[in-house]
Amino acid sequence: MRAAYIENLEAWEKEFSFYSEVSVRFSETDMYGHLNNTVTFAYFEYARIEYFKNIMLMNDWLNPKGDKIPVVADLQCDYQKQVFFDEKLRIYVKANSVGGSSVDIHYMAKNVKGEIVFTGRGSIVQIDKRTGKAAKWTEEEREVFQKSIS
Repeated sequence: MRAAYIENLEAWEKEFSFYSEVSVRFSETDMYGHLNNTVTFAYFEYARIEYFKNIMLMNDWLNPKGDKIPVVADLQCDYQKQVFFDEKLRIYVKANSVGGSSVDIHYMAKNVKGEIVFTGRGSIVQIDKRTGKAAKWTEEEREVFQKSIS
């Protein structure tokens, strides 16, 4: 396995602690019984939102009177092993690096055997709802991400 965003697989794998569990539904498979390649992005979204809830960032974003929201700037997935209907997966999420208004998020999916079945990464940018332009993280938000990176 070689994804450009992973320098050392063993070290990278150990950096994850947060995960969400999913079960592959029949409707998420193709005619060959494999997990459809588009579904991994929905799994990333689900796990990412649970991660943001866990680190207490979703509260502000979900506030109807709030002025900032997160948007996906880019997202990629690298497939390692086949995944089939009814498999149980753990979708791991971690902040890899934080910028002024963005955060690089990494993902790792494992099956019940503990095998990595797919990995991914993507940039999330916080924007101002009114202007649509990037909105800088507050010092508190940066600290939350920095704690999860360390």
